[in-house]
Amino acid sequence: MDVKDRKISGTWPTIRRLEDAAINRIAAGEVVERPASAVKELVENAIDAGARRIAVSVAEGGKRLIRVEDDGCGIAEDQLQLALSRHATSKIDGSDLLNIRTLGFRGEALASLAAVGRLSVTSRPEGFGAAVIEAAAGAVEPVRPAAGKPGTTVELQDLFFATPARLKFLRSERGEMRAVTDAVKRLAMAEPHVGFELFDHTDAPRRVFAVQAEFGDSVQAMSDRIQGILGKEFIENAIAIDAERDGLHMTGFAALPTYSRGSAVHQHFFVNGRPVRDKLLFGALRAAYSDVLSRDRHPAAAIFIDCVPTLVDVNVHPSKSEVRFREPGVARGLVVSGLRHALAEAGHRSSSTIGTDALGAFRASPEVARVYQMDGRPGRGKATVNVQDVHGDGGFLQDLDGVAAGRVDSVDAESEELDFPLGAARAQFHENFILAQTRDGIILVDAHAAHERLVYEKLKAQVAESGVARQALLVPEIVELGDAAPEILEHAEELRTLGLSIEPFGRGAIAVQETPAILGQVDASRLLKDIADELEEGGSCGTLKARIDAVLSRIACHGSVRTGRLMRAEEMNALLREMEETPNSGQCNHGRPTYVELKMQDVERLFGRR
Repeated sequence: MDVKDRKISGTWPTIRRLEDAAINRIAAGEVVERPASAVKELVENAIDAGARRIAVSVAEGGKRLIRVEDDGCGIAEDQLQLALSRHATSKIDGSDLLNIRTLGFRGEALASLAAVGRLSVTSRPEGFGAAVIEAAAGAVEPVRPAAGKPGTTVELQDLFFATPARLKFLRSERGEMRAVTDAVKRLAMAEPHVGFELFDHTDAPRRVFAVQAEFGDSVQAMSDRIQGILGKEFIENAIAIDAERDGLHMTGFAALPTYSRGSAVHQHFFVNGRPVRDKLLFGALRAAYSDVLSRDRHPAAAIFIDCVPTLVDVNVHPSKSEVRFREPGVARGLVVSGLRHALAEAGHRSSSTIGTDALGAFRASPEVARVYQMDGRPGRGKATVNVQDVHGDGGFLQDLDGVAAGRVDSVDAESEELDFPLGAARAQFHENFILAQTRDGIILVDAHAAHERLVYEKLKAQVAESGVARQALLVPEIVELGDAAPEILEHAEELRTLGLSIEPFGRGAIAVQETPAILGQVDASRLLKDIADELEEGGSCGTLKARIDAVLSRIACHGSVRTGRLMRAEEMNALLREMEETPNSGQCNHGRPTYVELKMQDVERLFGRR
């Protein structure tokens, strides 16, 4: 196509007003992207109507049928016609768009659905008769009496039949059904006191998802609802979150680092009860876990942020899935600091699923014949095991730096050491792994990984206490940053505590006087530009801190107990006790678990005792 063909032709082009049908279809393209969008809009309307039970039915992924039934307040017969008009809503009066307390407020959903599909709305307010209104491709029929129970039923058939080109951009029925299910589950997480059901009517009707309305206080209801949706395993391996900053209150659950996932689909954010997919919040979640997760793993979390409506703008995107905080830095800081504090409070705690994974690793694969005795398989090398004699009668001992290595004597059944979370050390094998005994099981510890985390946390504490040592540049480096320079200079004091000393140097330029000594030779220009990018996205000076932490992590790795080092009994127990007292010690600096716990019933199951 020639460039000229894409532009307005003619000497005096005529400006004309589009017909209402075309306007509605254009608007529908913004509001209703796919069946899941339609489901989301209709369920939000039901929640705003005070519903306590919402049933969603779909067929062919929502392409053929979407039906949402609720027991809310209903719509009066004389208002049904107006309800299908664009920008008609009972939720706001239009005078204050920064004080929105409902999920919906635009007044576009029903009009948009009526413009692109065959829509039927049947409603009955308590104490009145039911009425129905129908519309197809924007053509609205008169309101007529109907039979119906209190509440509202909205039925949408043949979505996008009026705009068939849109159908080509939809995914498969399975893909659309997955998106619908995800939308319903996210809204169900946000409203624990409402019961939800989702049915698939593609073939024989089947219930895809269902949760009953939760009772009790909001905290318990939220916990029960999240467990019902994300699973008991998530709750068992999650930390309760409760933090507040400058009018923002954050609650919810964040999974332990060792319960990380392979993708980010298990991350859920809610702002004033509204499910959102906000880049700032997801970035803050990633930053909070950056110190305890490897780059290819993702945290799981369900985070709720509540504040007065005037502190957040929800009128950012037609789908209402994005928000803009008045103070984005405060929101990001709340998520990062709140989560990091909660993770540190968890101490040595590690995911319960690690033990299950270990049991799975113990089981022989179907292709390998079961072996019941040590037969010394070729090609595996000689195993050097330092099993300190548990009975004290001549275990395998070696000297370490000329000092006789100690041995682990028999631990009395009444010993208080068995009551410690990580128990009492009994043996070291393969010159790295520690075997400890607890009152009701055993613990396997990766000594190198554990000590690496302990050293790392000590280094971070020292840096936080005394600051980062700076190295002065012989000649200050001048970095041109343009409009970003003033914002970076506002954080000059914070950067100085991290070892970076900067000063203004004319318009749009910054002079770098000192850099963090721990980083060695630094490309100051690239570092400042990275910091500028992070600040522009509403972040903080985390880029520099992350680089410093990365160096501290490498130092900790090289300075920790090396594999092959034989440890005395008191050293092993000292390591266990320090792990119990150190934040984040349940995983190493790379996000791998530092220990595995097996209960006695698990061990007995391995031997067929259960």
